Amino acid sequence: MKQTKLIMGMPITVEIVNKNTAKHFATLFDYFRAVDARYSTYKKDSEISLINDGLTEAEWSTEMKSVLELCEQTRKDTNGYFNITHHGKRDPSGLVKGWAVANAADMLLKNKVTDFYIEAGGDIQVHGTDARHHPWTIGIRSPFNIEEIIKTIRVSSEGVATSGTYIRGQHIYNPFRPESTIGRVRSVTVIGPNVYEADRFATAAFAMGEQGIGFIESTPSLEGYMVTDDKVATYTSGFERYVPND
Repeated sequence: MKQTKLIMGMPITVEIVNKNTAKHFATLFDYFRAVDARYSTYKKDSEISLINDGLTEAEWSTEMKSVLELCEQTRKDTNGYFNITHHGKRDPSGLVKGWAVANAADMLLKNKVTDFYIEAGGDIQVHGTDARHHPWTIGIRSPFNIEEIIKTIRVSSEGVATSGTYIRGQHIYNPFRPESTIGRVRSVTVIGPNVYEADRFATAAFAMGEQGIGFIESTPSLEGYMVTDDKVATYTSGFERYVPND
């Protein structure tokens, strides 16, 4: 069974292969709505908006403190290229989307759901196999034509995240040169042990520009695929093991 809902300003798709799992869809979509209500910078009454308007740290929720700590840890892990503060305001969306998908996956696993696919705006977590009992097949879209698939990969327990210009255009910035565009990079796709790791590092790698693929190469347990303005793809040394031969 497969369902898609528009939440967090993006389509969120959940596909569950296991039988008798219809009840889980409502639980997951309610969870994503709760995440949106707390972390959306477009909602004036969200907790993150209230924080940006001056809510004191003593009034922050425990979960918010945890997420902002994860953002700070990611800033350190990426040598400052992942930075949620811009013009004095915090925006943790570069981490929250993958974090939320990873949490949703954990919710299914705890309920003994073992074969599923969850995607939120290009951030994907899979587990087990698809309805044909094959590893999950994921297409990487062209940053020049969203209808075109330029590379296909297969995964069975990994997370996949892509950062790029796509629908939202140039929305990720280099925190060391915030007023400049990223440059020649159009998209960076990262495969990680889970979507949380893939998402946070994909955001940072894109912010790094052409050096981002080297950062992914040097980071254990990550593989990456970068596309530049001249329609040339560069990928890490272990990426091809996810590319089907047939």
